[in-house]
Amino acid sequence: MIVEIKVPTPGESISEVELASWLVSDGDIVAKDQELAEIESDKATLALLASEAGKVKILVEAGETVAVDSVACSIDTEFAGEAPSAPSGDEPVSEEQKEETQKKEPAKENTAPTKTSTQYDKAKVSPLAKKMMEEANLSVDDVINGLKRISSKEVELAKNAPIADSSKSTSSAFIARETSREMERQKMTNLRKKLSQRLVAVKNETAMLTTFNEVDMSAVMALRKKYQNKFIDTHGVKLGFMSFFIKAASLALKHHPMVNAMIDGDEIVMPEYHDVSVAVQTPKGLMVPVIRNVETLQLHNVESTLKNLAEKARKGKISIEEMNGGTFTVTNGGVFGSMLSTPIINPPQSAIMGMHNIVERPVAVNGKVEIRPIMYLALSYDHRIIDGKDSVGFLVKVKEMLEDPAKLLQGGYNPEEQVLGF
Repeated sequence: MIVEIKVPTPGESISEVELASWLVSDGDIVAKDQELAEIESDKATLALLASEAGKVKILVEAGETVAVDSVACSIDTEFAGEAPSAPSGDEPVSEEQKEETQKKEPAKENTAPTKTSTQYDKAKVSPLAKKMMEEANLSVDDVINGLKRISSKEVELAKNAPIADSSKSTSSAFIARETSREMERQKMTNLRKKLSQRLVAVKNETAMLTTFNEVDMSAVMALRKKYQNKFIDTHGVKLGFMSFFIKAASLALKHHPMVNAMIDGDEIVMPEYHDVSVAVQTPKGLMVPVIRNVETLQLHNVESTLKNLAEKARKGKISIEEMNGGTFTVTNGGVFGSMLSTPIINPPQSAIMGMHNIVERPVAVNGKVEIRPIMYLALSYDHRIIDGKDSVGFLVKVKEMLEDPAKLLQGGYNPEEQVLGF
């Protein structure tokens, strides 16, 4: 029987997707529920699964744009008996089975591996570069150590490089080498196209401004250092900085609800819940999974939810539903070393908070100069509905809670003022 495998729908508003790559070849025998291909939309990457076991016939080439529900391939179930079955890991393998397997395997020549065997697993090598390396009998290590991608340029440099001489000064490494005018072209993915369109639209359709503040991270860092092991033992997840910022942002949104608002036509919508989107860098581009109802969560809930969503996003397993509906966004450029930036709003939201790297800086504390770990915070906001008072007040409130984490338990209020009934 021939079974048609159709392109799944990533979401209601999407009618076309790109078949990014095939994970199997035409004529392969596949098992049921095996991943056949990667489907890329303008919002997420999905997997095309085999509904039955059998022999695959590919009907759409990789890189083609296809309509949702169209047939991407077919499976001939007459070959289902030849499909490989995943080992359970519980059943022991007998000596007879081992000998039978060895008989079926082709004999391997007892020769040393050449430079063109499996060395290309170390780095991504372009086809032209691979051919040049094989002709020159060069390995990846011969070309350059540490690169993640090798082009013909690097191969040329390796071919023309002088032989190392330990008697010479290390300054010989800085020898002028040939330059290359080679260019490579890559087709833009649907995800990257949509991201480009959204970024341009935000700049054109919003009155975006950015305000800044700085946070002394001493208190948070001391708290993490003191209770990290106990936090892991109790909750089974590591305590990071993101949970402090996300929770502080949620509490600050209660004090400044307009920062959590958005424009819908001629109306301003102000959700009472805080669904915080968190920017995550993935191999497919930037994605923003959403942590729902942060106002009801504790730090360990935020950490575990963020960890699960980030892993799914990086593996391309995250769904459209897990990225829709955020009311406010937090992004952390500090993990890449950013000192300061002006993050771009994630529409239809009206504000985004940017975190940056933590650097020890001299600051005035009680009339004395001290070295403290300082982070710069940025809040980009749509000035059409968020005034300067709310934007500046929001960052000040976040700063207060991070510099005195006890305020996180008091809803962002000063405990002393609460005691005095202010």
